[in-house]
Amino acid sequence: MNVFDLRIETARLLLRPPRIEDFDGYAELVGDEETARHIGGHVGRAAAWRKFLQQPGAWAVQGFGMFSVLDKASGQWLGQCGPWRPEGWPGNEVGWSFLRSAWGHGYATEAATAAMDWAFSALDWQDVIHCIAPENVASQRVAQRLGSMLLRQSSLPAPYETHIVGVWGQTRVAWEQGRGTVGGIS
Repeated sequence: MNVFDLRIETARLLLRPPRIEDFDGYAELVGDEETARHIGGHVGRAAAWRKFLQQPGAWAVQGFGMFSVLDKASGQWLGQCGPWRPEGWPGNEVGWSFLRSAWGHGYATEAATAAMDWAFSALDWQDVIHCIAPENVASQRVAQRLGSMLLRQSSLPAPYETHIVGVWGQTRVAWEQGRGTVGGIS
């Protein structure tokens, strides 16, 4: 199967690799100071385009990357969530970032649950981390709802080496015990 044909459905969401039609939503996400604060800072549309291309590139080269997360009912792009492992990263991450209008609806937890199921089953990862800024309490709560715990503090690779993050995470075994099984891909 072509990785760009992958679709994961949850009760309310569709997760799939990014497409060109997702760019406007992504540009809004990274153009907003508040929503981009913990993902490298806000940027203008031209820089957003270059950043946007990282995820389809990761899918093409690594076979995985962040999924675009869409509302199943409306088709609206809500954010991105999924496996992420750039060079020098502190581990196998499942991360998330959502438009401000999508905050507070449980989308991050729902999408990350599906993404973690997929990462453990399809990528055979044995552990997952979430790099979360110490002041990002909302993402810490998502990590806790997923069953992850604060494991350590770490810096990120360049150009973010001055950013100290909490590395939250859990093992595949802990995930399976908390979830019952790894799966849920439709």
